[in-house]
Amino acid sequence: MHTMAVDIGGTKIAVGICDKDDAIIRSWTVPTPKEADAIDKHIAEMYRETKKLYDDIAAIGISAAGNVKEDRHTIAFSANIPVWINYDLSSHIGDLIGHEVPVIVENDANCAGWGEYVHGAGRGHTNMVALTVGTGLGGAVVLNGQLYRGSFGMGSELGHIPMVPDGDFCGCGLRGCAERYTSGNALEHFARSAVRRRPQEASRLLELCNGDIDELEGKMVSQAAIEGDAIGLYAFNKIGEWLGRTMASISAVLDPDIYVIGGGVVAVGDILLEPARNAYVRFLQASAYRPHAEIAPATSGQDAGLIGAANLALH
Repeated sequence: MHTMAVDIGGTKIAVGICDKDDAIIRSWTVPTPKEADAIDKHIAEMYRETKKLYDDIAAIGISAAGNVKEDRHTIAFSANIPVWINYDLSSHIGDLIGHEVPVIVENDANCAGWGEYVHGAGRGHTNMVALTVGTGLGGAVVLNGQLYRGSFGMGSELGHIPMVPDGDFCGCGLRGCAERYTSGNALEHFARSAVRRRPQEASRLLELCNGDIDELEGKMVSQAAIEGDAIGLYAFNKIGEWLGRTMASISAVLDPDIYVIGGGVVAVGDILLEPARNAYVRFLQASAYRPHAEIAPATSGQDAGLIGAANLALH
């Protein structure tokens, strides 16, 4: 038995064929089409091509960036694909493949978090919160061994916990959301602001961006921080502090035993995680009188979303 896992991103669609143990035995990527119906047709065609190689496909699991309803079929809203408003992605693809197999749709952060829980850093734990520090801040919650989706399927949007009253505008339309202060975008914002204030200390970052501060990207900040650059380290310290504050707020409600931190920004390791751990302890309610959650880096890498989508498609 095999499962076809699909991770729909803003620029590319990743596809993985997984065996019964969720191991990816074949994978590839294709550019993401601009139109929703083109995405549907693309996935249907990939399913038909996959069936020529594996005739025992049991389900299609789709990881999608957006708010997925409790039916695990319908995307209520997606910032990446504007026409995905109350869009029944499962039925659209199902119609194209003659409803040969179930098509299960899950939020992308839930898929990545579940992948870490069943096969990654969260394995063996009871209550886990996964935070994906990418362009924004994604979240997934596992309580008592079960993925928590909420009453309407839209739980675990942890990047949109309001952290700063009347703070920076967020892409969701609100202000002061956690992801405005701990994400790849936030890293770039803190670095650019510091370079403008202290250019005399920013020679390495200015070199990396060829003197154009507006072109300063997260990967440049990461490189500078790894080299010991003061501004790069400052920017990571800032998003690390806000990550710790966010985890402390989550612990006041959920009290998990582990936080698994993933996403591209985490490649710098303890440069991000140490300030996060320090802030978590500092802002945790009753910190001196309670156990502290483990804070660990994700281990499944970019495959976590596909692994989670494959597993959830059958459960």
